[in-house]
Amino acid sequence: MARKDILDSESIKMKLERMALEIIENNLDEESIILVGIEENGSVIARSVEKLLKEFSSLKVQLINLRLDKKHPGEIVLSQQVDITGRVIVLVDDVANSGKTILYSLKPFLEFHPKKIQTLALVERTHKIFPVNLDYKGLSVATTLQEHIYVEVKGENVVGAYMT
Repeated sequence: MARKDILDSESIKMKLERMALEIIENNLDEESIILVGIEENGSVIARSVEKLLKEFSSLKVQLINLRLDKKHPGEIVLSQQVDITGRVIVLVDDVANSGKTILYSLKPFLEFHPKKIQTLALVERTHKIFPVNLDYKGLSVATTLQEHIYVEVKGENVVGAYMT
């Protein structure tokens, strides 16, 4: 199947800026939030959003990474342990396919009592199998079940997204 580009670096930059502004707008009464980047690409996106939040607001941002096997989620590892009781969490991934990764990623936070948990993905596919709705999405794409979406990262930059 041929590659079809759906986002270039300039459109990604605009979408990340818009989502950062939406996070600020939806959390005006908050002093701080915790961004949780799902490794690998979600962590790069979370770092980009963190920079934008700091540029556009006085919101204090704490960034942590979350690692799990996306195909067979079992053990979930956080880069650091933080007290999330009463805090706002924004869970960040590159592509939301079925909702499975985001749903399993919530597991370590359910032992606490966060104020709210929000979700962000650069690209959302419309084939949800699990009951997950994104609070922030860069682009929503209707695809066939045979098509796949990939987000390209080079170093600390998100440079493109394409479908095959």
